[in-house]
Amino acid sequence: MSLGGDPAGELLARVFLSRVLEPGDEVGGRWLRELGAVEVARRLREGGAQLVGITDKRWAGLLDRAGQAKPERDLAVAQEADMRFVVPGDGEWPGQLDDLGDARPVGLWVRGRPSLRMWALRSVAVVGARACTEYGAHMAATLGAGLAERGWVVVSGGAYGVDGAAHRGVLGAGGATVAVLACGADRAYPRGHTELLGRIAEQGLVIGELPPGDHPTPSRFIVRNRVIAALTRGTVVVEAAHRSGSLVTARAAQRLGRHTMGVPGPATSGLSAGVHELLRGDAVLVTDAAEVVELVGDMGELAPDRRGPVLPRDLLEPGARRVLAALPGRGAAPPGDIARGAQTTQDDAIARLYELRSLGYVERHGDGWKLTRQAMISVRGGRSPC
Repeated sequence: MSLGGDPAGELLARVFLSRVLEPGDEVGGRWLRELGAVEVARRLREGGAQLVGITDKRWAGLLDRAGQAKPERDLAVAQEADMRFVVPGDGEWPGQLDDLGDARPVGLWVRGRPSLRMWALRSVAVVGARACTEYGAHMAATLGAGLAERGWVVVSGGAYGVDGAAHRGVLGAGGATVAVLACGADRAYPRGHTELLGRIAEQGLVIGELPPGDHPTPSRFIVRNRVIAALTRGTVVVEAAHRSGSLVTARAAQRLGRHTMGVPGPATSGLSAGVHELLRGDAVLVTDAAEVVELVGDMGELAPDRRGPVLPRDLLEPGARRVLAALPGRGAAPPGDIARGAQTTQDDAIARLYELRSLGYVERHGDGWKLTRQAMISVRGGRSPC
């Protein structure tokens, strides 16, 4: 493994460390801040001088993990699964994750075409009980669909119950959603959500801190929640008992200065007791997507107009949207024709086309450009039949 000071060396070092360090390891995060990823990886790889802040027993355990880590293989497996590894400093890295300090992820494994940074800028977390009631599932799905209609990305954990209902509500509205997993982003966990996570990866994003193939553990679910909280502008808890993991997400959001919201339930329901406890504190009571947007949205969104569901192309910059809209629904078009349709120069159109290609919306076809299948769904869904 090359551990040079170049960007490729930094990436490889962080891939290596994602296999060695546990997510949320603040001691490891301090090493990264003080020494840099390349040096920390070298010390672990070569069994150099013990790093400070841990016991001899834990250092031996890290060295054993380091001996098993094969970052080049992890990158190859990720490539086969259409995954990429996004690290701090990348153009796709969401800067709000830096608020986690030394608990910031070493990097994130990402499945899906859209830009994680761009989607996270306008996102809300919807979390809650796995064993939710019919009421909880209904409220989560309704919130997901309503937020999608207002142009917001919905982030959740891909689990049974409230998480799955929120994701399905967004997908049903043709919107944008992100699943943050406590295992490798190439794994379908829970297995019963294999189809759902596949749809999310195709239409949105599936992300996680753990390398390909890695398995979830109870502690990994807990530390995963800090990523959901930090990534979004606010967290909505739909149903949660007193010891629910979703309350960990809400409290992490509060510590990070994010908005924290709760959907009330029956006073007699144990699954709403944790939410009601939040509401007695600093959380804000919400009952629909409009109230969520009133809290987390920008000025002018206090009473947002209802519109069609957000589509991935709605999150593009205006110039890129015009170029995307100028492509024909079928077949390829030369750059000159696309430029004329977008009312811009050919050079600008070509630059935008390469940007759109990096996001998975267009592809080269001989001397021309055409829409990918994902973009065809998006564009058709956004055109009025009138």
